[in-house]
Amino acid sequence: MSQGVKTIIYPVRDLAAAKARFGELLGAEPTSDSPYYVGFTIDGQDIGLDPQGHQHGTTPYFHVDDVHGALKQLVDAGAEVVQDVKDVGGGRLIAAVKDPDGNVVGLLQP
Repeated sequence: MSQGVKTIIYPVRDLAAAKARFGELLGAEPTSDSPYYVGFTIDGQDIGLDPQGHQHGTTPYFHVDDVHGALKQLVDAGAEVVQDVKDVGGGRLIAAVKDPDGNVVGLLQP
């Protein structure tokens, strides 16, 4: 079951500059701040900055109860895996596919 898009990850080249820019835009301090990821949470919406994310571009992540099952459903419907299921810390699992139209769709199991 999907809870909808609750996370959007933007690839950035200069994490410090992007953190300042997004902080100003959002009027908030990061809720997660590390050398490999900066995240903001605004009214239940997670906005992330990823200095390593350029291979996929900006990616919306659907929050799902079962990332493995959701990934299988998308692949069975014709999507191509671009990021297999990966634990990104704290038991949080992500995956990403490219749909037949070339759109990258992320999956996130909190």
